[in-house]
Amino acid sequence: MSTPLEIGPHTVQPPVVLAPMAGITNAPFRTLCREFSGGKGLFVSEMITTRALVERNEKTMQLIHFDESERPRSIQLYGVDPATVGKAVRMIAEEDLADHIDLNFGCPVPKVTRKGGGSALPYKRNLLRAILREAVSGAGDLPVTMKMRKGIDDDHITFLDAGRIAVEEGVTAIALHGRTAAQHYGGTADWDAIARLKEHVPEIPVLGNGDIWSAEDALRMVRETGCDGVVVGRGCLGRPWLFSDLVAAFEGRTEDIARPALREVADVMVRHATLLGEWIGDEARGVIDFRKHVAWYLKGFAVGSEMRKRLAITSSLEELRSGLDELDLDQPWPTGADGPRGRTSGNNRVVLPDGWLKDPYDCAGVGEDAELDTSGG
Repeated sequence: MSTPLEIGPHTVQPPVVLAPMAGITNAPFRTLCREFSGGKGLFVSEMITTRALVERNEKTMQLIHFDESERPRSIQLYGVDPATVGKAVRMIAEEDLADHIDLNFGCPVPKVTRKGGGSALPYKRNLLRAILREAVSGAGDLPVTMKMRKGIDDDHITFLDAGRIAVEEGVTAIALHGRTAAQHYGGTADWDAIARLKEHVPEIPVLGNGDIWSAEDALRMVRETGCDGVVVGRGCLGRPWLFSDLVAAFEGRTEDIARPALREVADVMVRHATLLGEWIGDEARGVIDFRKHVAWYLKGFAVGSEMRKRLAITSSLEELRSGLDELDLDQPWPTGADGPRGRTSGNNRVVLPDGWLKDPYDCAGVGEDAELDTSGG
């Protein structure tokens, strides 16, 4: 049995967290993952930009809507301006919009790093400190955590300094993705960095993120790094039942690993699309939003390319279900389908504001226009 993860007043047992992923970890997907986990674990919202939240952008207000069964309610915020971050956090606390706030400093997307946001930001130590100070002071009793990467690239590593600043400013826990911004999602995650961070900030929980494709990977990460829990992102794409595996593994039931046949996978696909339609308020739009998940769910199964294309352009539940019913639904879970999934591109040049790397303490030049709706990290 694993040691419970304490996030402020919230006990997360087993210590498993769903990573925020833009366009993926909306309320319907969180519902599926939570159902498979039996309600155990922590399931974080899509990344919310602080400016959009403060301005009460309609789309943003829908993204922060939680189902009644979601406890604790966990929001991930992305911001670059300390004052705006502070306003957003105070709004969440005062209006009881969530029970836990996570701050994103891990996004490697060029349109964010170009403005000094995401995984570029921790390089500016004083700006990071100012944002964390505003967030923690504005949150009141709500715990504030943060997610980050190792640094910008191998020559500009920031995670140890950022971890120390986080502890000094009252952050409750830190998640580290063991890659630099330059790596994006390529190569292999550096689990040694997670172990080093844990040694560096023993005062608070450290969560490891990167290359967890199976429950065994999660147990191995905890064993090898000493981290207090794991954050799972791409490994659960098209595989929300990974959370049942994770719960079983952390509870010592390593034989209870889900190996669904295609029939069960098809049922989950239809349920996922149905939940999206209910959430959006339009069946067709729900099925269209679901299209991006089709290839992930069908990974490894014997499904012809024409049928894959057909399923990826469906626009009604009936069309989706009838297409799936034409498949050989008795196919067992395919060998090799547990491996990597999602984006794997790597070794990208990190686009930064002019002169960004000259001074790691000067924080001039970061504007609110760095806040864009974009991906997690």
